[in-house]
Amino acid sequence: MAFSKKFIFATLPRTQRGNPIVLGGDPRGENFLYTNSNSVIIRNIAHPELSDIYTEHSAATVVAKYSPSRFYIASGDVTGKVRIWDTVNKEHILKAEYQPFAGTIKDIAWSPDSQRLVAVGEGRERYGHVFMADTGTSVGEISGHGRPINSCDFKPSRPFRIATGSEDNCIGIFEGPPFKFKMTKQDHTRYVQAVRYSPNGEQLASGGFDGKVFLYDGKTSDLITEIGSPAHKGGVYGVAWGPDGQRLLTSSGDKTARLWDVSTGTCISEFPMGNAVDDQQVSCLWQGQFLLSVSLSGFINYLDTNNPEKPIRIIKGHNKPMTAMTLSSDRSTIYTGSHDGFVTHWDVASGENDRVAGQGHGNQINGMIALGETVYSCGIDDALRAISHTSRAYSGVEVRLGSQPHGLSVGEDGTIIVACVNQVVVVKDGTKVSSLPVNYEPSSCSINSQNGDVAVHVYSLAGNSLSLKQELEHHGAVTDVMYSSDGQYLAACDAHRKIVVYALPGYELAHRQEWGFHTAKVNTIAWSPNSRRLASGSLDTFIMIWNMDNPSRHIEIKNAHPMSQITKLTWIDNTTLISVGQDSNTKIWSIPL
Repeated sequence: MAFSKKFIFATLPRTQRGNPIVLGGDPRGENFLYTNSNSVIIRNIAHPELSDIYTEHSAATVVAKYSPSRFYIASGDVTGKVRIWDTVNKEHILKAEYQPFAGTIKDIAWSPDSQRLVAVGEGRERYGHVFMADTGTSVGEISGHGRPINSCDFKPSRPFRIATGSEDNCIGIFEGPPFKFKMTKQDHTRYVQAVRYSPNGEQLASGGFDGKVFLYDGKTSDLITEIGSPAHKGGVYGVAWGPDGQRLLTSSGDKTARLWDVSTGTCISEFPMGNAVDDQQVSCLWQGQFLLSVSLSGFINYLDTNNPEKPIRIIKGHNKPMTAMTLSSDRSTIYTGSHDGFVTHWDVASGENDRVAGQGHGNQINGMIALGETVYSCGIDDALRAISHTSRAYSGVEVRLGSQPHGLSVGEDGTIIVACVNQVVVVKDGTKVSSLPVNYEPSSCSINSQNGDVAVHVYSLAGNSLSLKQELEHHGAVTDVMYSSDGQYLAACDAHRKIVVYALPGYELAHRQEWGFHTAKVNTIAWSPNSRRLASGSLDTFIMIWNMDNPSRHIEIKNAHPMSQITKLTWIDNTTLISVGQDSNTKIWSIPL
């Protein structure tokens, strides 16, 4: 192969206020599962920098669960489809696809023999269904609820039971196979958000939006006790049993997770997660020695029973589409910006990351670029801001641009050019020094420090003033421009799938032919440090590597971000490329010379 994928810095879980999410545990204890958009993320629990991504759903995924045998994963999406795919092959070969009902699937549970599945959610005619994993044949009905079902679980021992938790405030109990309605439990006064059997099947725990947690007998379903009375001051979003079945972990909208002794009903530890809305806890998982809780921000918290005040580690990143990226001047750190206005910095070598601190843009970031120890960013708050690479925090520098920026570039002397709606702005020393009105909407810009020009249209920069030098016609709207590192070329890509390279200083075509093998709009381009190769990323999910020394040949990385357009590219060195996309994943590729 001409390329290989070196690392994936995976997206965080997609969260929504008021909705719990489901983490899937690995029977072997190695990985855990969650979803974001069309992706199912398989993440190593001990080394979360290691991950794999399944992207074959055609709609947004909601839940994924390992089979007890660990040979398969079942994942469900918002259209009601359940896909069963293998965990053995790297390609994750599809075993079967079923549609138990039409509507969002909120939870899935496997029978302990890995032969049956129950799926529940927001169906139109029904809210749940039980079927065989091999054939899809029905093995019972999930009836008796009057509202959508949020959670389900299979009793892991015989006689088999299925428990469901619904928005009708009830818990449903089903016996089988074939599974039939047995009874409802009406102890909760608000939505039931989680039901989980203990590892030995002797007890059933439920959590609801009333802040209460109840324990039931696993076989008879009789109420044993209420935990905590109430367990939390806010709604309970998740419950997870410890491996010994003697302790229970709960997560809540009151911004805490709590650890309970089941036999006494007392709280062993409380894990306060913060005071902001984003610190609400929307899910939890207990797997071996690891206790996980997920914040509304998408952060994954590794809880420490010895020091409940501070997690052992917090996995951060993005869970919204990524819209901007740059590399620090020393090429050791990746900075990524997203649709929700957050900037994350990543260590290139290890994947360790954290969020840039301080007052940022608060909404979509449209461009970032580094110079020395400073990273500049612009967003749709119509501002240019500076981040200190040393402190990994916003420095407080804020320049009001007067209109929405679409891209920026910086020269070696520190001059910043910002392409804004109807103007091109020049910024020096943290001050807006001039702007040139234009009768078009610039999409991007790039400075050539060797001759002081800026594009999309080509301008001369003399002091603080811009003057139009040349216009380069394209058949489609130009989406990105970039000067090569050696200052010898200008590359431009457009919405008509074309990439054109111009030779300086005259801006003649560098090659006879345009590069046009993408099948949709080209969003971004990036020159390698040696200026011999150009990478392009497109709406078609492909990355292409073009060679200046052999213009007729190129390397294709098909489905580089499956089901997701490529939004930004940058090179670490002449053989290593970084890509980000709307799937919120950061990928690092090895591209041999």
